[in-house]
Amino acid sequence: MNGPYRDLVVSASDGLRLYARDYGPEFSDALPVVCLPGLARTSEDFHDLAESLSGDPARPRRVLCLDYRGRGRSEWDKDWRKYDVRIEANDVLQVLTAAGLHKAVFVGTSRGGLIAMALGALHPTILAGVVLNDVGPAIEGKGLMRIKGYVGKLPAPRTLQEGADLLRQLSDSQFPAFTQEQWLKQAAGTWREESGGLVLRYDPLLMKTLEALDLEMPLPDLWPLFEGLKPFPVLAIRGANSDLLSAATLKAMQEAHPRLKAITVPGQGHAPLLEGDLIDAIKGLIAEAERACAVKA
Repeated sequence: MNGPYRDLVVSASDGLRLYARDYGPEFSDALPVVCLPGLARTSEDFHDLAESLSGDPARPRRVLCLDYRGRGRSEWDKDWRKYDVRIEANDVLQVLTAAGLHKAVFVGTSRGGLIAMALGALHPTILAGVVLNDVGPAIEGKGLMRIKGYVGKLPAPRTLQEGADLLRQLSDSQFPAFTQEQWLKQAAGTWREESGGLVLRYDPLLMKTLEALDLEMPLPDLWPLFEGLKPFPVLAIRGANSDLLSAATLKAMQEAHPRLKAITVPGQGHAPLLEGDLIDAIKGLIAEAERACAVKA
């Protein structure tokens, strides 16, 4: 046990080593939660949420927070082309099988939300409810351009403070109210110490998946994947300053899904931090998913 969580290491179908943080009771009648991070983020982003859910005195539950291949403590792939949503969705299924989880609520930030939607198409019985954090079936090219401009291309800072300053310069317009402590936390989730210096927590070749994107061409239509979430309760979170999920798309999602609750977080962009009131909203979504599962049973 590593503090409040266990280390879970699983082999992917191609033998790559995958890592997840495993919080809370291994066996519980409470519906488990699976947390899926953004493109270049890691399981650490969900620590506060996972502690709150797994340590809830009234109803403690198991929470798995995953590192995709090439990120965090998972092994880097020798072929960057495998940093692909379909392969990562299959990796998630491998981890869940190894963990003995057959149904869960999925909390997906950005790319994690895309993977959750993909799981709805690949293996719908595993979904009980979904939280989409600043992502939907239509992705704004402006946001992709911004992400394409920095993933794998950031200069190596000498200190975490320098890294925090760099991230603030990049994203201050998205998060104007962030404190120094919050920028430092973002930096700690981006770089780690190695041999006296700081290195990225993800494979820099991840940028090649973005370089292959031609933003002059229409982006893939993800509405059919979103439609697959209709049987489940959904909480859609949008940062008011987001350049990836538009207010118009969020409204269209509400109109298309009768059981979708939408929250817009003021003063934050892509993607809002899952803390405070958002944790309470996620607990509400989980409770709704548990009620729905009980009715079906």
